Amino acid sequence: MNDVQNQKDTRNIDIQKVGVKDVEFPLSIERKNNKNLTVYAKAKMSVSLPKEYKGTHMSRFIEVLEEERKEGHIGFDTKDFLLRIKNKLNSTSAYAKFDFKFFIEKEAPKSNLKSLMCYDCYFEGILDDNNDYKFYLGAKIPVTTLCPCSKEISNYGAHNQRALVKVKISYNENEHIWLEDLIKTVESSGSSELFSLLKREDEKAVTERAYENPKFVEDVLRDVVLKLQNNQKITSFEVEIEAMESIHNHNAWACQKFSR
Repeated sequence: MNDVQNQKDTRNIDIQKVGVKDVEFPLSIERKNNKNLTVYAKAKMSVSLPKEYKGTHMSRFIEVLEEERKEGHIGFDTKDFLLRIKNKLNSTSAYAKFDFKFFIEKEAPKSNLKSLMCYDCYFEGILDDNNDYKFYLGAKIPVTTLCPCSKEISNYGAHNQRALVKVKISYNENEHIWLEDLIKTVESSGSSELFSLLKREDEKAVTERAYENPKFVEDVLRDVVLKLQNNQKITSFEVEIEAMESIHNHNAWACQKFSR
């Protein structure tokens, strides 16, 4: 059959990224407790396309994904996956991102009841023209923030809100950082962490913990930044926090990037 994708293109334009997205897929993830977890993921994959070619072969992305799944590699070796994409599609660079839900069992502070917390996370990998590999681990972690100014000026009470911390880190491929540890690092930087299941004694403890630990978004950001900087495994990171203000018609926001 005639291969239209391999036909020549005369417009003289290299395409930096072309591929497929929103590919729904079961992703196998290695957990800190050495128990693998299969999660529902959405994949986004692309390669570079030289100016000489009319198009890339979209089906080959899925072929490589299926090969990796059958061999049990997905979630463990993103670099191998990108190398296969490059070779399969005769490209000079490759990119992949897997967005997924990650669950951690948490214990309430007083009742000790256990429940699952869900976090939006992702793996992201880039393999460039020189076969230089870059891996990113990302997560969105909700925390509570209680306003220091509100606590200072009010005779009783202080306004608090849920804040969302987005963190993206990179580290050398011979190192490893667990998602559980990254999430815990962020949660410990808020006024209080969040839980799915709280009884009355737990709610009292969490509320009082936040009141005793007031923080602006700037405070949370700086605390996260310091902890990530002190982790020598991490080569670069981006941190963004947005607090959904409870007494304002706008949100508070802060962002920081770092690279060694």
